Amino acid sequence: MTKKNIGVIMGGYTSEFQISLKSGQVVCDTLNKEHYRVFPLHLLKDKWTGFLEDGTELDIDRSDFSLNAEGEKITFDCIFNAIHGSPGENGYIQAYLELLGIPQTSCGMYQSALTYNKRDCLSVLRSYGIKTAGYYYLNLGDPIDTEAIIEKVGLPCFVKANKAGSSFGISKVSDKNDLLKAIEVSFREDDEILIESFLEGTEVSVGVITYRGEVKVMPVTEIVTENDFFDYEAKYQGKSQEITPARISHEEEARVKEVAERVYRILRMKGFSRSEFIFVNGEPHLLEINTVPGLTRESILPQQARVEGISLSDLFESAIEEALRG
Repeated sequence: MTKKNIGVIMGGYTSEFQISLKSGQVVCDTLNKEHYRVFPLHLLKDKWTGFLEDGTELDIDRSDFSLNAEGEKITFDCIFNAIHGSPGENGYIQAYLELLGIPQTSCGMYQSALTYNKRDCLSVLRSYGIKTAGYYYLNLGDPIDTEAIIEKVGLPCFVKANKAGSSFGISKVSDKNDLLKAIEVSFREDDEILIESFLEGTEVSVGVITYRGEVKVMPVTEIVTENDFFDYEAKYQGKSQEITPARISHEEEARVKEVAERVYRILRMKGFSRSEFIFVNGEPHLLEINTVPGLTRESILPQQARVEGISLSDLFESAIEEALRG
């Protein structure tokens, strides 16, 4: 059997690149080398490079996304997308690979771009009756009326970059005197920001994936943070508990799974996704959707797969086979 060439893209252009490099390396280490030739591909701001099995580093030819290794031209049957943030989670890579006719494991260009823009995604889903927090939106350079913001969203509130992940550029504001500083922090990550009402309740994360040809909702994970909210430190530096399955009622579990699957189907998603919700009076309110969720062994989606009885190799290989199926 001829092995398929699988390129695992990782890195990216945002503050998340180091997490992405970890996710991508886990994918490379896990994929069955008897089935695939696996190539780590680092897409960074200053260079795009690929690595051969012996560690040789080669520039990626961006005209056709190939590697040239001493006379052998290596092209890819499929790209496994492990880039969190731009350009892997905002539609850029999806569009580029689609133009080149190379299958890739995440959702399509439009879905990536839409879900990466929190405001636009929430606006679309609200029209389908999906519950969300109230929010106020600012572009860089807009006049900032703190009274109007607080009147609309109340205190405490969350100030976050509209197009960033892994809790970068996010602050919880309880005092109106801290609002301008929080806005400044968010504008360092993005030129659009979202200011959301604080929702008090249990926070959960729900993976929805296409697995072996079927849409599959994963076990629900409860997020319990030692910090004031699920920030970068809580997410990646051990300052949170992620409990799978979540300690919620059967009714709440059924309800949030139903909403998460509905969101996946409304947006016509493919590949992996992970949606974050907060329960308010028993009703799940959507916070955001990640279309390239973390894939390190500590990450939430792999935790959910373990509870579901799906090995990492099965999880990753299913994604590749789905992409190759088209």
